[in-house]
Amino acid sequence: MSLQAEWLDIGPVDQLPALGARTLPVRGGREIAIFHTANGEVYALVNACPHKAGPLSQGIVHDTTVTCPLHNWRISLVTGQALGSDVGCVPVIPVKIDNGRILIGRAAALAGVV
Repeated sequence: MSLQAEWLDIGPVDQLPALGARTLPVRGGREIAIFHTANGEVYALVNACPHKAGPLSQGIVHDTTVTCPLHNWRISLVTGQALGSDVGCVPVIPVKIDNGRILIGRAAALAGVV
């Protein structure tokens, strides 16, 4: 039986600028966007807007939302849901911070990997 860690360490929080985002490629899967809010919270979503798959990592982060750079859809970083009159959802990846390091949920990060 093979045991794998439940969480993947993707690096230190201090390398992720406030109100910024970075991407994490997933071999055989969907790229993940990691977001850092002004109040220090970190969130992770699949890096594709539910509208036209725009790169959310290139959007503007404000409070707990990101605005897609293609058509200005606002997406909740907490739920992945499109806000306002827009309808759609982006998969959310669980995140926790441990000793200043960003950890993401392995199962969710690798979901859909062939």
